[in-house]
Amino acid sequence: MSKYLVKRILLAILSVFIICLITFFAMNAVPGGPFNSEKATSEAVRAVLMERFNLDKPVWQQFLIYMRNLLHGDFGISLKTGRDISSTLWSCFKVSAFIGGIAAFFAVIIGVILGAIAALFRNKWPDRVIIFFTTLFTAMPSFVFATLLLLVFCIQLRVLPVWNPSDPNYTLPVIALAAYPTAYVTRLTKTSMLDSLGQDYIRTARSKGVSTIKVIFKHALRNALIPVITYVGPMLAYILTGSLVVENIFSIGGLGKQFVQSITNRDYPLIMATTIFLAIIMVLMNLLSDILYKVVDPRIKLD
Repeated sequence: MSKYLVKRILLAILSVFIICLITFFAMNAVPGGPFNSEKATSEAVRAVLMERFNLDKPVWQQFLIYMRNLLHGDFGISLKTGRDISSTLWSCFKVSAFIGGIAAFFAVIIGVILGAIAALFRNKWPDRVIIFFTTLFTAMPSFVFATLLLLVFCIQLRVLPVWNPSDPNYTLPVIALAAYPTAYVTRLTKTSMLDSLGQDYIRTARSKGVSTIKVIFKHALRNALIPVITYVGPMLAYILTGSLVVENIFSIGGLGKQFVQSITNRDYPLIMATTIFLAIIMVLMNLLSDILYKVVDPRIKLD
């Protein structure tokens, strides 16, 4: 187990470095610069700013300087606001992680329950109703669903307020974030449950007189969770770091909206910081998923 963890950590470091390399050079390959849109800035001031942020140097030198600072835990400062990026990331991540954590919790719990019900009542009306709604939420784009939620509950019915940072209501953002993952987890759970219920060990347990509840929850559902865990790792990484679409529609000041603004403003340090942060979370969640395999099914060996 320890050998496996060391190998995965080394691979994770290599993956993050490759992501940094590709993002940095691709970002600088796009024509233009972060100060080109500042019409009021003179050429002399622009040259000083370029020198201040090392943008006048060759790209490979900029990359080496950035990686050296990154190894010391310095993400730099924003080219547009002049604020420390580390504090900006943390404050935005707390908002995204809170909303995303609630959405992920309900997505997994509700998805597993609905998937198990659909498998147990296969080809009956509960299964048909569940599959109808899961197909609907899987096919519907998140920006369409989030807009519909705003239109119906905030404008037409007026039962929920529009997002207000001073008095936030998390109901609609959580529903919008959780809809697609819930539908996907439901479909995964149903497929895995049907496969598990058809295995020989399930028929053997039933022939020995094991209760139906014990067969479902101890044997079938436990083995059916492995494909779900595979999906939950990347899902958590995505949902905890903020949804680009949902956060922009609800005007939530989370990490997803910050990432979109950094790309629009050509804020190079902020683009790099958010990309690296997302990559680290993604790698950690995948590693956590692999460890959960061992917890759910001790027969799995991590080599």
